[in-house]
Amino acid sequence: MIATDSHSQPANIANKKIRALIVDDESLARQGLQIRLESFDDVEIIGQCANGREALQAINEHSPDLVFLDIQMPGLDGFDVVKRMQADNTPLVVFVTAFDQYAIDAFEVHAIDYVLKPVEQERLHIAVDRARQHLSQSSVENQKQRLIDLIGNITGQTPAELTKLLSEGSSLNNQYPEKIAIKDREETTLVNSKDIEWVEAAGDYMCIHANEQVHVLRSTMKKLEEKLNPKIFQRVHRSTIVNTDKVEKVCSHINGEYYLVLHNGAKLKMSRSYREKIKHIL
Repeated sequence: MIATDSHSQPANIANKKIRALIVDDESLARQGLQIRLESFDDVEIIGQCANGREALQAINEHSPDLVFLDIQMPGLDGFDVVKRMQADNTPLVVFVTAFDQYAIDAFEVHAIDYVLKPVEQERLHIAVDRARQHLSQSSVENQKQRLIDLIGNITGQTPAELTKLLSEGSSLNNQYPEKIAIKDREETTLVNSKDIEWVEAAGDYMCIHANEQVHVLRSTMKKLEEKLNPKIFQRVHRSTIVNTDKVEKVCSHINGEYYLVLHNGAKLKMSRSYREKIKHIL
């Protein structure tokens, strides 16, 4: 069972909302925790999951800010869930469990707190407050640092140079790499960004189609998307990015869905949710 809202973006700290997901194989435990969390005005429960696989799916689709995660669950346990999260999509984690022997392991996987069942309201206040502090720091400091690191990798500028440019309000939005480096064992292939026709996700790997070849890059979709100029490359499906310059036709199905035909004859399905993003080519 997965019950989530339709939002996909992390909470804006300015509006004081923390989007939280509850994961526990016991229905009563989930409901009890949700009732306690409803007393926090700045916590929005976006859903509940009954096992680890549902949790990973909900985290990937809805990007919660915070996950209250049980440890002992059938199939994937809480530690398995944390280990399988995508690095660029990792929420804060508070482990909620009836067993105290996992505490050291919990903090080794960077959980921000470890709450024992039955959950006491005062203890829950401490956990939520820690989440607030982490999210506040992340929204101000970490996001700026990630931006500096990303642009530094693209432009070759030092952190000091970029920090100065950012403090002066300089625009860096138009700087995207002309080539994408794809490592394969001892070799690195440089693929011209303009030659990329489309990209499809396959787990933790991206299949980059360019010049009738397929290059496999170990990356997340989000990380690769940040390296591609959004004026040219657009997401048309949860697992597909397309070079809009390579699109020759847009065809519709009877059910209202669309697929794109590229210059080389390749057909790509376009999800309805992404139609607005590329309506300029429809």
